[in-house]
Amino acid sequence: MSTLTLEASAPALLDARPWPARVAAGWDQLWLLVRWQLLRSKESLPLLVLVQLLLAVSTVIGYGLVVGDPGPIGGLYLATGAPTVTLVMVGLVMTPQAVAQARTEGSLDWMRTLPVPRGLFLVADLLVWTAIALPGMVVGLLVGAWRFDVDLSPTWWIVPGALVVSLTAAAVGYAVATLLAPTLAQLVSQVFVFLIMLFSPVCFPADRLAPWAHQWLPFQPMAEVMRAGLAPHAFTLPARSVVVLLVWCVLAVAGAAAALRRRA
Repeated sequence: MSTLTLEASAPALLDARPWPARVAAGWDQLWLLVRWQLLRSKESLPLLVLVQLLLAVSTVIGYGLVVGDPGPIGGLYLATGAPTVTLVMVGLVMTPQAVAQARTEGSLDWMRTLPVPRGLFLVADLLVWTAIALPGMVVGLLVGAWRFDVDLSPTWWIVPGALVVSLTAAAVGYAVATLLAPTLAQLVSQVFVFLIMLFSPVCFPADRLAPWAHQWLPFQPMAEVMRAGLAPHAFTLPARSVVVLLVWCVLAVAGAAAALRRRA
C-alpha cells in the first residue's frame, strides 16, 4: 500500500500537525479507503451494479404491468418513483447485507485496527454505496420517462437532492448493520424490501396510507425530493420533508459512527 498516512503514525502526531496538513492527510486517507473498498469488492461490484440496474428497469416495467395506463399524474409518480426505489433499495438492502458480511468475516474489525479515524471508514463506505446507486437511478429515470411518456424538467438541485437521498438511505442501512447483530441486520434488510416496494408512498400518493404509517419515516421525504426535482411543474417540496430527511440522515450517520467507535 502507499506510504501515505496509513503508516504507523500516531494520532497524537497527526493532531500536532498544522490544520492544512491534517486536512490533506485526511483526504489522502479517505481516498485510500475508497480505493481499498473498491478493490476489495472488484469481483462483486459489477454484479451489484447489474442487480440495481435490473431493479430499476423491472420496477418501471413491473409497476406498468400492474397499473396499466396510469394517466399523466400517475405516470409521473411511477417515472419519478422508480429511480427513488433504486436509490433507497441499494442503501437500505444491499448496504446492510454487505456490512453484515464484513462483520461476520472479520474485515470490519481489521479496519478498526488501522491508524485512521473511524469516521473516515464510514465516509468511505457511504461514498462507495452512493456511487453504486447512481447508475440505476439514471437508467430508471430514462426507462420510466420512456415507458410512461411523461415530460420531466430536472431542476439544478436534483443532483444534490439525489445524493442526499442516496446518502441517507446508505447511512440508515449502515447504522442498521453496525448497531444490530449481523443475522438480525440481514433480516431487517429483507423487511425493508416489501416495506419500500409496497407500503411506502414512493410510486403512489401519500394520502392512500394512514398518516401514522409514513409521517415520520424517511421514505416519503425521499420520494418528494426526487419528484419535485424531476417534475417541478407537477410537484412541490414541503419544507417539512427536507427537515425530516436531514434529521434522518444526521441520526443515521451519528448512530453508525458511534457503533464504529465501539471496541469489538
